Amino acid sequence: MSRRAAGLVASGLALALTAARAEEGAEPVTIVGDGIPAPLTGRPGDPARGRAIVTDRARGLCLLCHAGPFPEERFQGNLAPDLAGIGARRSPAQLRLRLVDGQALNPDTIMPSYYRLSGLVRVGRAWQGRPILTAAEIEDVVAFLATLREP
Repeated sequence: MSRRAAGLVASGLALALTAARAEEGAEPVTIVGDGIPAPLTGRPGDPARGRAIVTDRARGLCLLCHAGPFPEERFQGNLAPDLAGIGARRSPAQLRLRLVDGQALNPDTIMPSYYRLSGLVRVGRAWQGRPILTAAEIEDVVAFLATLREP
């Protein structure tokens, strides 16, 4: 196969993978430094919906590892950083990357990649080929976490 033909095949494959990923619900993202500066959606996230995801023990599962300013929630985790004041410590871009793919920053993290689809192991059948959170849900959580400014 000629170099040109190989390039066309590779380009076609990249486009097909991008299209397949979009159909599965996870758009490609661009990491810049230690964050993803561009929102994953065309609309701003909703902090109220984000809070609901963070405190939902069946959806976001955040409180299994994190504690935070949620006095109504019992049995908060202590394996990961406290979420109180996270909006003052991290930018929305940094928060977004940690949610999308925390392993990009720390390959040994126990935090799940809520939006990444490739390179995952031991994925439950119900979650294969789809992200844990949608792009809109990621943006909702980012919007909420950005409001947590007090330690």
